[in-house]
Amino acid sequence: MARFSILLSAFLLLVVSCATAPVQEMSDARQSIEDAVAAGAEQHAPRALARARQLLRQAEIELEQGAYKAARADAERAKEAAIEAREFALETRHDRTRE
Repeated sequence: MARFSILLSAFLLLVVSCATAPVQEMSDARQSIEDAVAAGAEQHAPRALARARQLLRQAEIELEQGAYKAARADAERAKEAAIEAREFALETRHDRTRE
């Protein structure tokens, strides 16, 4: 019986963690996009930045629909795309200043 209680508790914890709104992930994605813009991604990495923004918009739609798991995944992907855009923009700016 104790084993069943432990398994049930673990299962409920998993379900609850997936069912909560991805507030932090959404915030992280927005901040990463702002950082990319500040690094010059609009000029140096427009496609990657557009992808990040598109993923964030999709996550916002999913959040409104209560699809928290999908929203969390897309917010995390948006953050990753924004980080790539920022890194590419910084590298491009650095390379151009060395020329």
